[in-house]
Amino acid sequence: MLKKSVNSLLTTWLAGLIVLLPLTLTLVLLTWVVSLLNRVIGPSTYIGGVFAAMGQPFATNTYLAYGLGTVLLVVAIYVLGLAVQLGLRKPLAWLTDVTLRRIPLFGKLYNLADRFVALLDKKEGADINAMSPVWCFFSGDGVAVLALMPNPEPIDIDGRHYYAVLVPTAPIPIGGGLLYVPVEWVKPANIGVDAFTSIYVSMGINPPPNSPRKTE
Repeated sequence: MLKKSVNSLLTTWLAGLIVLLPLTLTLVLLTWVVSLLNRVIGPSTYIGGVFAAMGQPFATNTYLAYGLGTVLLVVAIYVLGLAVQLGLRKPLAWLTDVTLRRIPLFGKLYNLADRFVALLDKKEGADINAMSPVWCFFSGDGVAVLALMPNPEPIDIDGRHYYAVLVPTAPIPIGGGLLYVPVEWVKPANIGVDAFTSIYVSMGINPPPNSPRKTE
């Protein structure tokens, strides 16, 4: 009896801990990020001193100057973003290629950082939205597979035309396998990408909005 009571109390306590744990971890992570930023770019650091120096013409107080310098830097980055959106990306990339990338050691570090940022900047949703949902009938009259076709242009493989299709892995539509399927096996699915994604995310619980109809 006592063991059951202890188990019940422990189970209840663990249930409360599980509910509280995400919030606790979030606060711990937020505290760590703020502490890290303070150590890296806080008012007492070298970078913080640069920010303060930027704001000193407008304020005499050290912390106020640091805040103004930070605001100026944020505004400057925003202006740079506007310049990129207005078509200056290529000139800026060319300037980087002929300057920063040619510096020994620093250029290699910059290339590594640039590749990492490029991975973070990838818009997976935009890539999926550019594809077309299709039905693939394997063997021409066999298993029907719902896939994405990234390119409507067929390719020639050993004298036969094929489409490149991506068959996702449920429930993560952005993963899967790349298959080359004969063009006569592929039919338009006539559904949107959102419906396609919902089918895979639900692992097939959500049916296709319309049934495929094969044409001879």
